[in-house]
Amino acid sequence: MLSEVERLREIIRLDTEISTVQDLDILLERILTEARRITNADAGSIYIRDKDYLVFSYVQNDTLQRKLPPGEKLIFTTFKVKINKKSISGYVAATGETLNIPDVYEIDEDAPYSFDSSYDKISNYKTTSILTVPLKDTRGEVIGVLQLINKQNYKGKVVPFNDEDEIITLHFASTASMALQRARLTRALILRMIQMAELRDPKETGAHVNRVAAYATEIYERWAKNRGMGQDEINKKRDILRSAAMLHDVGKIAISDVILKKPGRFTEEERKMMKAHTYLGARLFIDRQSEFDEIAMMVALTHHENWDGTGYPGHIDIMTGKPLKTDSKGRVVPLKGEEIPIFGRIVSIADVYDALSSKRVYKEAWTEKDVLCEIKKLSGKKFDPDVVDVFFDALDVIRSISSRYPDSKK
Repeated sequence: MLSEVERLREIIRLDTEISTVQDLDILLERILTEARRITNADAGSIYIRDKDYLVFSYVQNDTLQRKLPPGEKLIFTTFKVKINKKSISGYVAATGETLNIPDVYEIDEDAPYSFDSSYDKISNYKTTSILTVPLKDTRGEVIGVLQLINKQNYKGKVVPFNDEDEIITLHFASTASMALQRARLTRALILRMIQMAELRDPKETGAHVNRVAAYATEIYERWAKNRGMGQDEINKKRDILRSAAMLHDVGKIAISDVILKKPGRFTEEERKMMKAHTYLGARLFIDRQSEFDEIAMMVALTHHENWDGTGYPGHIDIMTGKPLKTDSKGRVVPLKGEEIPIFGRIVSIADVYDALSSKRVYKEAWTEKDVLCEIKKLSGKKFDPDVVDVFFDALDVIRSISSRYPDSKK
């Protein structure tokens, strides 16, 4: 449990650290983690505003987490809450006020809001104290709600949140809100780039790239932990990978509509032109200004390389598309095995899983059984066997991610 001096030091550190997180989803997760830590809250959740609703975006619960096997994550379902004064989170979003409730089961009958105990019954968890604060933008408008649950004292007993918890959480929420606005802008810019690609290729939707990126970060985190990588380094790479993976097929913008929208099979020449989207996408990041550019280039270039050396584009010059390494017949030599960067290997399996699982204009969605059988069959061929193992370890979380980003009904 942090002392008051330690909490102030943490706030100063977090003001800087939170502002460096680029991706929206990684930021939400980080905001909730750090807010809980500085208030010693056992659980918490974040809601993000979507017009007249709050979208339940992230939840954490140490008590329930401890009941899971090591390495597993708490699975939650995304849902919406109407913004009005009837619920605790809705009240805070509607009024912009903070609510600090010592015991949610003893809320005054005259209060306009009430506590929904159904989650407690389902999860076998007892909610007592709740601190709910608004996340506001620079114009003072509520863009989300941060809810902290069951503050614990140094003995682990649940106690009410105090006045200093309110002050510190509100300060942290102010910093987090500014970072949240920036991350939303970054996400919006990336999605606009993807919408440009979607105009050319209907497969390249915002839902698809969000799912692929979320799968990839989940797989990467488990892969990195298995290799003993420190959490700080994992968090940094996850943040960058989340955005970079969304742009894995951005090079399709440069491919002709005649090819992208062709209903039948490609000719050999058309297939060659289609494969060019890898290095054309990588070329967008050639003037590397940051690690994001480096990883985005890596992902765009290598996510179609195969573990057994049968993929593409292989050893080529990104700027010209010409081979740098050829075989005895003059054909470009593909990358193979660990020559393929880990981010390319991970996005490859995330991309294929989502493509096979999704309905497209040219095919129906495969059954999950068929998709998983195909991935197992391609282990050691298309996919890195270690990454396949991690994929299956993370399958429950991957399924839950899929429900968060459904395809829009057109």
